[in-house]
Amino acid sequence: MNGPTASELDSFLDTHRLPNEFRAVIEDHYLPLARWIRGIKTPRTEIVGISGAQGTGKSTLADFLRVSLEKECGWSVATLSLDDFYLTRAERRQLSKNVHPLLITRGAPGTHDLELCIRCLEALKHLDRGRRFEIPRFDKANDDRLPAHQWPTVTGPIDLIVLEGWCLGAIPQEPKALAEPINNLEASRDPDGAWRAYVNNRLRTAYTAFFAAIDRLVFLRAPDFKAVHRWRLEQERKLAEKAGETNRGIMNETQLADFLQHFERLTRTSIELLPGTADVILNLDENHLVTRSDYRRRA
Repeated sequence: MNGPTASELDSFLDTHRLPNEFRAVIEDHYLPLARWIRGIKTPRTEIVGISGAQGTGKSTLADFLRVSLEKECGWSVATLSLDDFYLTRAERRQLSKNVHPLLITRGAPGTHDLELCIRCLEALKHLDRGRRFEIPRFDKANDDRLPAHQWPTVTGPIDLIVLEGWCLGAIPQEPKALAEPINNLEASRDPDGAWRAYVNNRLRTAYTAFFAAIDRLVFLRAPDFKAVHRWRLEQERKLAEKAGETNRGIMNETQLADFLQHFERLTRTSIELLPGTADVILNLDENHLVTRSDYRRRA
């Protein structure tokens, strides 16, 4: 597999607003990963999952894999984000009334429409030649799912599905590990542990079954949770620039700090445990750059 030309690389860096030093990440880590996927690909439509905390570059990696595999292999690659399968705001509002108020906030296991995601993945895996399929999209700026007429379409057949999501492959904790709150949000808004128990139970049941459909898992490992907070703030600022005046879902720094506490427990657990189960681990440094790739399984 040949790498991108200089002009193609310039275009990719510009599209994703990446610094020039990211060229080395593409050459040393992204391209070898694309070659690895090509080497292990079977005739059927497979799902490659990309997991990693907020701001680790999941969508950037997913798009690079799509562009490179389509160009070099002639594949048709569908890229999906678990974020696009959040429950609607109305559905989360109802969940917050019936189960726990914290479930109004999107992100944690239990706030996704897994049934919709599974139907979408199955449809893509069996999409006939020439048939079009609409992929759901979620508008984070307005904190709600876009209407169906605004969903993008792909045309079959699909050779590879790349699914990215912050909690893909996350491992549930033992109940005793949930007893002590790890941040102010858990202490003040979930003092009896009901929310974290619900999230953990959903992760142990429906989400674990859902993760089993992923054929290969790539984990973008952040150095620590502080880095995640900084990167996510950068991501939010970019989102605000794109949203303009339509920015109901855009958060300031204080709101973001509160928002990230919803993810802190699982993020810390994943940084510790996912390297032991993921097929590929891309280790990131404080500057958001991949410094080492570890391939755990080849077959």
